[in-house]
Amino acid sequence: MIRFENIHKWFGKDLHAINGVNLEIAKGEVVVVCGPSGSGKSTLIRTVNQLETIQEGNIYIDGVCVNDHKTDLNKLRAEVGFVFQHFNLYPHLSAIDNIMLSPMKVRGMKETEARELAMGLLEKVGLAHKAESFPSQLSGGQQQRVAIARGLAMQPKVMLFDEPTSALDPEMIGEVLKVMKDLALSGMTMMCVTHEMGFAREVADRVVFVDHGEIIEEATPEEFFTNPKHERAKQFLSQLRSH
Repeated sequence: MIRFENIHKWFGKDLHAINGVNLEIAKGEVVVVCGPSGSGKSTLIRTVNQLETIQEGNIYIDGVCVNDHKTDLNKLRAEVGFVFQHFNLYPHLSAIDNIMLSPMKVRGMKETEARELAMGLLEKVGLAHKAESFPSQLSGGQQQRVAIARGLAMQPKVMLFDEPTSALDPEMIGEVLKVMKDLALSGMTMMCVTHEMGFAREVADRVVFVDHGEIIEEATPEEFFTNPKHERAKQFLSQLRSH
């Protein structure tokens, strides 16, 4: 479903942010990408829909080469839901209108159909009662759940999450992770950059540890958390546990 082939990304001449990454994510697989701050994990996930361009290598989604100049990026991005650290909701639109916007504008869906879809997604994330609320009237956790519903509204093949709980207060993290867990159990293909190791343990099919732009270790959650093979992975887990 997602394939990275020998990916390289530089910022300027000196910062080799992604260094020769090869990775394949199967349909329906949930992969958690973790690593120290500045390791390149967020840059990696942002290359999937070309929010960050690459200098070498190829990325494929469902057989389509993302970085080929002939590829229609808008069409491709419609197949890839992206949930950011910061919710990026339109402040002047209600929750339901934020969700309806892309299906109507991009997919050409009729308003009544888009509203029905959006309401169903708000129910799915437990926020049907907040449909007419504006982002400023929602908590951080609620805004992130609306952002997830907005990503799902395009009925994507893949969902990407870039540190979706990092901007949230601790009591709000659980409500967002629950929505993500439910989504994973429904069979959605997911790539998640997160420090929430409980989520990785419970939900991920695979954990990918990135450092200095390279994949250092790939393992099942059980293997990674109980018996990491590389020293850098051991140090990372030790630091996480000490916080």
